[in-house]
Amino acid sequence: MARIVIFCWGSHGDVDPALGLATGLRARGHSVGIATLDYFRPVVEQSGCDFFPLRPHADPSDTATVHRIMDAKRGPENLLTEIVFPAVRDQYADVQVAAAGADLLVSHPLSIAVPIFAEQHRVPWANMVLAPTSFFSPTDMPVLPPAPWLKHLEVLGGWLPRLLVAGGKATTHRWAHAVTAFRRELGLGDGLVPLFDGQHSPHLVLALYSRVLGEPQPDWPKHAVITGYMFHDAVHGAALPDEVIEFLDAGTAPIVFTLGSSAVLSPGAFWKESTTAVRSMGARAIFLVGPGNAAAMRSSLPPSILAIERAPHSLLFPRAAAIVQQCGAGTMGQALRSGRPTLAVPFAHDQPDNAFRAARLGVARILPAGKYRAETAARELRHLTSDRRYSDAAGAVAQRVRSERGIEAACDAIDAAFPSLASGPAGRLS
Repeated sequence: MARIVIFCWGSHGDVDPALGLATGLRARGHSVGIATLDYFRPVVEQSGCDFFPLRPHADPSDTATVHRIMDAKRGPENLLTEIVFPAVRDQYADVQVAAAGADLLVSHPLSIAVPIFAEQHRVPWANMVLAPTSFFSPTDMPVLPPAPWLKHLEVLGGWLPRLLVAGGKATTHRWAHAVTAFRRELGLGDGLVPLFDGQHSPHLVLALYSRVLGEPQPDWPKHAVITGYMFHDAVHGAALPDEVIEFLDAGTAPIVFTLGSSAVLSPGAFWKESTTAVRSMGARAIFLVGPGNAAAMRSSLPPSILAIERAPHSLLFPRAAAIVQQCGAGTMGQALRSGRPTLAVPFAHDQPDNAFRAARLGVARILPAGKYRAETAARELRHLTSDRRYSDAAGAVAQRVRSERGIEAACDAIDAAFPSLASGPAGRLS
């Protein structure tokens, strides 16, 4: 069959969908490589895929870097202007190596060199997006962390939403001067905004999230397909730790608190406020506190709260009374799948928009990270756990999310868009 290379850059929430897609493609007989940060080499190789390093070099566990990236107002600018865009030449060189012998390339929003390589060499490629905000549509405007109130202007319709979206794209394009300069050196012209229209393949755009978060819009790329989430156990395991099972079986359903794999490195007072909130409610809780933090935290917690580094969300979330989470794309998918209501505590990037969409579904209440205090968190959690409308809505949404079979749908879309892949190596890149 074919040789396919998936490119992704970021945190676990970015790599997990690539691993899920790779699982499906390998099941259909394709040979799959994943190009990503060297930090993820072990999990990629464990999955059975070939690993390729992809610059810029970064450590997703570096708290100082994550703190700058997770800044509510400047996080996207810090990420793009300090890390991603300046490294376009290095990333392009890595893409050249990884793409050798490939029949198809699949890019990620931050693998900005893949569209450039594909355009220059006229090679087949698809791209994946992980959340609705990547489409930046004026008819379904994203909630932007620096100015979330702008979302309310969408109802006015007409020229105003289009002007706001155009302004956002123009700002981001100015940040990408290093990308523009590199494209000119290659003789390709300025091109489209790398993080928005410029990331989308003319052949296939895979929206790797649930349709419950938003329907396709008139201005979306023609070949965009909403597939559903890439649920799999390649990273997080297929069993809960024994101590978690014992805790779950010993009392009422706990509230599960998690900040994913990035915000957990820049939590501020989140764990302190959460502890106070749980105590005031007389509730039980499980804190997923990230690598190296559980042992130090346990001595200060009551028996009603269990702190652990991590646990499979797919197995833990369904046993929760409610989920308190940062609303990253991966965590949001597991929360929607679980059938449990969510207290959304968004920090930056796509998280405020994901939180808005969950609340619109009736499965969540929102408490932004900057306003997260024990008293308010306890009040919001009491609403979530006492009002059956939230659990009923969460159960209905979960049925839809579970029915989508995202990995299979994504593989079907690739087969339909690139039928020549079935014939194997005839179109491989040299």
